[in-house]
Amino acid sequence: MKIIRDLSEITEPFSNACVTIGNFDGVHLGHQLLFGEVVQRAYRCQGTSVAVTFDPHPLQILRPEGIKLISTCDQKTELIEHAGLDILVIIPFSMKIAGIRADHFVDDVLLKTIGVKELVVGYDYAFGKGRAGNIDFLKMQGKEKGFAVTVVEAHFEGDMLVSSTKVRELVADGRMADARTLLGRYYQIRGEVQLGQQRGGKEIGFPTANLHMDKEDLIPKMGVYVCQVICDGKCYGGVLNIGVNPTFGENRLVAETHIFDFDQDIYGKPIKVNLLRFLRSEQKFSGIAELSAQIAKDVAQAKEILITQQQEITLSCEERFNR
Repeated sequence: MKIIRDLSEITEPFSNACVTIGNFDGVHLGHQLLFGEVVQRAYRCQGTSVAVTFDPHPLQILRPEGIKLISTCDQKTELIEHAGLDILVIIPFSMKIAGIRADHFVDDVLLKTIGVKELVVGYDYAFGKGRAGNIDFLKMQGKEKGFAVTVVEAHFEGDMLVSSTKVRELVADGRMADARTLLGRYYQIRGEVQLGQQRGGKEIGFPTANLHMDKEDLIPKMGVYVCQVICDGKCYGGVLNIGVNPTFGENRLVAETHIFDFDQDIYGKPIKVNLLRFLRSEQKFSGIAELSAQIAKDVAQAKEILITQQQEITLSCEERFNR
């Protein structure tokens, strides 16, 4: 997949461009349906499958409080690539872009620059100044300007509407199994391993790999999780604690992962952590002995869960090293 990070990089319209446009935060199953539709239509007309998205997410610019993102732009790019598209156009979002009228965006970006022949959008998509570029507008523009418009209807898994908003809600509630159902994969956090207080191994007996988390991030429910850690292309089981270490009177939000059967020095290395199941809420203990005893129980419970789900977890890890 070719990645274009500025419209100026496009020197001529793509051949028979079949296009979808959206924010695609989390690249959940609903987004994947859009991508699949675009790829199939491009194949049938021997055209080019194109996804258009924005970075940063428009609501990070338009809302003072921002938005809790399910995935970073890098994660989103990796997941879209896995969908088999030919081109990903990432438009740098700004107040200037936000002020472009919907009809001008269609003319200047979708038609003149990208060369859209078929447009595929989700049932609730809207863009342009004042979100005037809604479904009815796009259908009218398509009729007037010669491109087909396909609307992919809402997708449900059971009684849950597949949407980025719902995924955020599930992650914040620690409902990782439900989040996985809507995403089609485990919810993942990632980053470089930070140097922490180093008490995990020396004092508590359970060394941890620490990832810094910002309160602006989408923070899963604070507590302990069964997890899967991907480091240097290999998968390991583990337990993850997301919280502020109340036993030690700290107030710094951190994700601490004890990785099973692992003794490598990985400070400064990138790791990915898949959250499989919420075990318990974070709590304050009387001291190190009580904390260590509880962690031992967490580890034993996590290992039991990992054994019972070994086949599913192994397949998931093998398929998603590069995500």
